Formats: sequence, structure tokens, C-alpha cells
Amino acid sequence: MLQSHLFTKTRKETPKDEVSKNALLLIQAGFVHKEMAGVYSYLPLGLRVFNKICNIIREEVEAIGGQEVFLTVLQDKAVWEKTGRWNDELVDNWFKTESKYGGQQYGLGSTHEEPLTALVKDYIQSYRDLPMAIYQIQTKFRDEKRPKSGIMRGREFVMKDLYSFSRTEEEHAIFYEKAKQAYINIFKRIGLGERTHFTFASGGTFSKYSHEFQTESESGEDTIYVDPKSGLAVNKEVLNDEVLKDLGLSRESLIEKKAVEVGNIFSLGTRFSEPFELVYSDEKGEKKPVIMGGYGIGPGRLMGVVVETLGDEKGIVWPSSIAPFHVHLLRLGDKKEVIEASEKTLALLQNAGVEVLYDDRNVSAGEKFADSDLMGIPVRFVVSDRMVALGKIEVKSRKTGEVTSIDNSSLSMEYLNQLRGL
Repeated sequence: MLQSHLFTKTRKETPKDEVSKNALLLIQAGFVHKEMAGVYSYLPLGLRVFNKICNIIREEVEAIGGQEVFLTVLQDKAVWEKTGRWNDELVDNWFKTESKYGGQQYGLGSTHEEPLTALVKDYIQSYRDLPMAIYQIQTKFRDEKRPKSGIMRGREFVMKDLYSFSRTEEEHAIFYEKAKQAYINIFKRIGLGERTHFTFASGGTFSKYSHEFQTESESGEDTIYVDPKSGLAVNKEVLNDEVLKDLGLSRESLIEKKAVEVGNIFSLGTRFSEPFELVYSDEKGEKKPVIMGGYGIGPGRLMGVVVETLGDEKGIVWPSSIAPFHVHLLRLGDKKEVIEASEKTLALLQNAGVEVLYDDRNVSAGEKFADSDLMGIPVRFVVSDRMVALGKIEVKSRKTGEVTSIDNSSLSMEYLNQLRGL
């Protein structure tokens, strides 16, 4: 892509109405646009990152048998009344609306346990229909009181919500462990693996415990206690002697950390199958309730957490797996030889499948360098008068800041595959 063709531009000034690091940098770098409090639009660069995160999630979820659907945002009041969760006293972040034709009430979905349970009643009759795992990557709405964490906590956001349907608790436990490992794989591939802990938290109305994945971050709203030996963590909200005994942990070994929740997994039991009479016939013809689980990850939240935790004083630092491009190619000057060398390098990279943002703008070198650091593309190539004369390309790692130079002849397929993260 030619940078001169991008309709978005970087900003020299930071947005005055933002306090979170992720929103400040993503807006300044031209990745997102703020529409109103807690509502952000994804611009071309931001959408590339967002889609790569979604694709990683999709690959890992489908590897454990997830089947993708896309459910409706508009929610039927009657469906939610079956579990009592239409009541604002139970769920206090509903967005509700009323049709001007007949006055029928609707909700904007904040999660989809109820509608999906109602849906699968048409497809689950026998034990042969189970187990089943269904997921979606879809827009949700929650009326947050004070959305002030950028794209990490908004009123409109996208969630990957996965739901499992099993015959027995034992069968559910097997899938639950598969989902846990899929989540670990996702965070590792996105670049947050070493900072993210499997965390015990409150199960709320669903079970004794739920499990969260918490990423260490100074901007985190949660406090967790990490056991450095096992890597396990406990959310402050459930830290007590009984929990420590259950987990075989000692209070003295735990280290307090601030963290951001980046995913959660719940054993739902029959909390939703019973109100909807979601049952199956076992091998003996007896009716049994379906055992359910729920598993959530917010792709936008993950994107925001990456910016919060990996960004530095110069801007964003994207891991290569989710970066909008693999290489930021900067052309310094408009001499014929420089333009030819830049375009030759661009063609070589693109032919090898390397994703390139080519800065062909007629602006100063200083502005190009500052924009490149702000945008956070993992590798920067610089083609200039001096480099052309030497037959070399300057290469800078955004993560380490290390600057080297390579011969044009050194752009081997092995090297180019490294740029692609292969």
C-alpha cells in the first residue's frame, strides 16, 4: 500500500478528551476514530490489525471444533425473560429500544447465551447430536457508566463468544480444557503469552469459580495475585484461605499485580438449558439436560491491551503476527535513483508475500521517522541517497531499536520469510 493513498493521517497532538494510552496512540497514529464516549470506528490500519486478531482467534477456536455463526443484535424480550435477565436489576447495562410500530420492546445484545440456547433446541434431540460448539465474532452493546479505557472497554464492541453443549459434566470438562489451551495459544500468538495468567475468579451465578485470563498491565482495573512457580493467579475478589487451600497455594508465595482481563471461560452447567428445556435423549431414551459452557474474548480489547503493554514513549509496537504490515518502507528524497531503488525493493517484498506500507510521501525524513515509530510496524526499511550509493538498505527493528544495513543481494527468501513471521 502507498502511504500517500491512505486517507488517514497521523496527528502531532494527542486527543485532549482521552486518558488511556491505547486510545491516545491509536487515534494519534490513525488506527481508530472516536465517535463518542466508548464508541470507536476502525480505520484502514486499525482494521487490518483487528482482522488479524480475529483470524487468529478463528483458527484456534475452529481447531477445537467450533462452528461459526452470526446471530442477531436485536434481542427478543420474551427470550430473555425465561432466565430473568431482561430485568435491569439483574443486568444493569442493557441498551433497550422500542419499536415505533406497535411499541414492542427489543434489547441490543450484550451476550448471547439465551438466544443461542433457544436456537439450538431445533437441532439437539439425541445424544448423537452432542457434543457441539458454536461461536461468533459479533458486535455487542453494554451501557457502561464511565467508559474511559479506550477500545479496552466500550459501549459498542466486538466479542468472540463461544458456547459448548455437552452430554455430561465429564464431556464438558474435556472441552473446557481444550478451550483453555486454545486461549493460551491465542494469547501467545498475539504476543501477550508471557504476560498473561490463567486466573481463578468468581463464578457468579454460574459456578463456584470461573477462569479469567489476566494480562499484567499498569493500566489494569483488576488486582491479581500470581504464584511465580506455577504461573497460576487468583483474582483479589476471591482471594481467601478456602480458595488457596483448593488450589494448593500459599499466601506467602503470591505476588500482587495489576492486570487487565483479556478472556474468560465459564462452566454454565444447566443454568440456561433448564429454563429453555434444552434436553437430549440418551442411549436409554431418557431425557437429560444439556451441560453448557461459555467462553469470551474481545478482539478489540486485545488490540488495546497490546498497545497498552507493548507501546513505548515513541508510539505503538506491534508484534509481527498482528501488525498492519510486516515492513514500513521509507523513501528519503525524490531523486530518480532513490525512487527506482525503492520501487524495486517494494516489488521484491510484495512478490515474496511480505506486506508493505510504502511511504512515498514528499515530507521530511524526520516526519517519516516519527510517523514510522508512532505507527509501530515491526521492521523499517530506509532507502536513501547514501544507502543507494552503498548498494544497501537500512533496517531498523521497532521493538529493539537496533539499526543495521543489509546488501540488496541479501534479500533472500529465507530473510523475507522471517519478515513475514514464518
